[in-house]
Amino acid sequence: MNTNSPSSTPPVRLRRIAEIVIVLVIIGLLIGFVPRWLHSRKLVADTRADSIPTVDVVSPIAAKADLGTPLPAEVQAFMQASIHARASGYLKNWFVDIGENVTNGQVLAEIDTPELDQQIAQAKAELDQTQAALDLAKTTADRWTNLLKTASVSEQETAEKTGDYALKQANVEAARANLQRLNDLKKFDLVTAPFDGTVTLRNTDIGQLIAADSGPELFRVAQTDPLRIYVRVPQPLVHVIAPGQKAELTFQELPGRVFEAKVTRTAGAVEPSSRTLQVELQVPNPRGEILAGSYAQVRFTEVADAHGLTLADNALVFRAQGSQVAVVGSDNKVQMRSIKIGRDFGSFVEILSGLDANDRAIVNPPDSIADGMTVQIAPAATTNSAP
Repeated sequence: MNTNSPSSTPPVRLRRIAEIVIVLVIIGLLIGFVPRWLHSRKLVADTRADSIPTVDVVSPIAAKADLGTPLPAEVQAFMQASIHARASGYLKNWFVDIGENVTNGQVLAEIDTPELDQQIAQAKAELDQTQAALDLAKTTADRWTNLLKTASVSEQETAEKTGDYALKQANVEAARANLQRLNDLKKFDLVTAPFDGTVTLRNTDIGQLIAADSGPELFRVAQTDPLRIYVRVPQPLVHVIAPGQKAELTFQELPGRVFEAKVTRTAGAVEPSSRTLQVELQVPNPRGEILAGSYAQVRFTEVADAHGLTLADNALVFRAQGSQVAVVGSDNKVQMRSIKIGRDFGSFVEILSGLDANDRAIVNPPDSIADGMTVQIAPAATTNSAP
């Protein structure tokens, strides 16, 4: 008996056709839906990306000291002495004039001291008198001491003679000291140079009355190689000045000439009245081209240490909280930093506090920038450069 009857064939075909149709419908739906879904996902991603601002950033850099502007300076002799007389009298002769070089101990002038000569003669006579009195007192004291052994004189008389001998000894020492003082003073009738240098002033002439101690200066001697240079550095720049630092020294009367000076010491404290630091420099002057007492200008060419940072001024934000900078953190989140501004260099400003050298500050931040906002950094970020 045949079990595959014709009546069972149509349902099988219909089922297969239905399955094929369903598959085709599903394929059609996938072909139409998947691209739309992918496009929608891309659109959402693009929308999110467009909603995150893209910014350029700059990093602060170390500030260079603003020492390009010359500072006024005063030139002084390395050593300078006013020569006064220690002995009174009349100027007998002078041997050097202004502009002449002298050596240590060289005689500058000679003073005639008649009164001092008389005092020395009198002191010698007084020494002779006291010496004679001493000899007599010694003889008397020795005799009285011997007589006391035989009870010929009293102990009181012997003590008086012995005491008189001691007094005469003291008188001799006093007279000898007075004579020595006058002889030492006599040595000052020759006025000598205290060190090697140049005579910059002669304020005396032959026959002039010289008064010891209270009289005017006779000469002025200055050592002009090397020279001392004194300059007052403004307070904002004092931290970059250090001993050993080099500087350039110029003069208006010597155009085109530049002398190299070196910082030797600083005052170590800022002058309250001017808010400046006095700095001393030295400059060699072997040929005497630089004159002591002249006006000069100093420009520091070396910076021992530089503190502070500089930042482009278009990264600043001015709000009610004061000056701020929008800094991008490692998570691309914005941090609003309050800063303290120092000097203004035009397109750059000095940052005294609030930023580090590795911080990333947003350039031209929008007014809507806020703390915690997410941003993305442009591939070609701008870089900072020193002013």
